[in-house]
Order: sequence, then C-alpha cells, then structure tokens
Amino acid sequence: MDGHEHAGTAHEGDRRLANGKREAEVVAVLRSAPGPLTPRQVLEGMGGDLAYSTVVTILTRLYDKHVLTRRAHGRAYAYAPATDEPGFAARKMHQAMEEVPDRERVLTRFVDDLSSGDEALLRRLLGGDLDADR
Repeated sequence: MDGHEHAGTAHEGDRRLANGKREAEVVAVLRSAPGPLTPRQVLEGMGGDLAYSTVVTILTRLYDKHVLTRRAHGRAYAYAPATDEPGFAARKMHQAMEEVPDRERVLTRFVDDLSSGDEALLRRLLGGDLDADR
C-alpha cells in the first residue's frame, strides 16, 4: 500500500462524516418544520450554504434509505421525516444489530452496559422482571 491509497481512504472517511453531518442537518430542518418541505425550503432552512443539487441529492439518499417520505409538490417533491426521533434511534439500533453476526454477544454487552434504571425499564417493556423469578 502506498501513501496515495491511505490518503484516499482517509479522504473517503472524511467525506462520509461530512455526508452524515449534512444528512443530520437536513433531518433536523425537516423535524423542526410544521409539515413537508421542498428542497428549496430545506436549503433555506439550512442557511443556503449548499448547492440546490446537493440538497436534492441528500434528500433523495435519505428517501432511498426510508428515513424520509415524500409526496409530489408541483414539479418537485416535498419531504418529511418517516418517523419521530425515538423511531430514528430505534432504526439505528436495528441497523447496528443487522451488521453483526453474533447478536447474543452484542445484546449481552448492551444489557451489561445499561444503567440500573434503563435495565429496569427494558425488563418492564419485555414483559417481566427477571429478578422476580430468582
């Protein structure tokens, strides 16, 4: 591996981080809106720092990932979040679980790291307090 390959990898990582940040900014604008927004409205909500085509690309990418819904609005689309903030967090957790082959170890580690309050909440949500069985 020469220096050029390493630099390309670092650059791609930087670009992914920048894309993720932009996606988060777009979603934040849409969440704060009273209803669906067109790409132009999203661009204005972001302060107009990006090119219109970049905003359209981000919106399309988020729609393709099922993060956003869209409906026809004249010659464009109007976009809205597919779910609320807890729904997005749950989706991320599911995606993380799908990326690993050993779900049991991941869940075990996750539960081990929970606060006692979160552990009690999870037990309640799962339908029972395991300590009652002991």
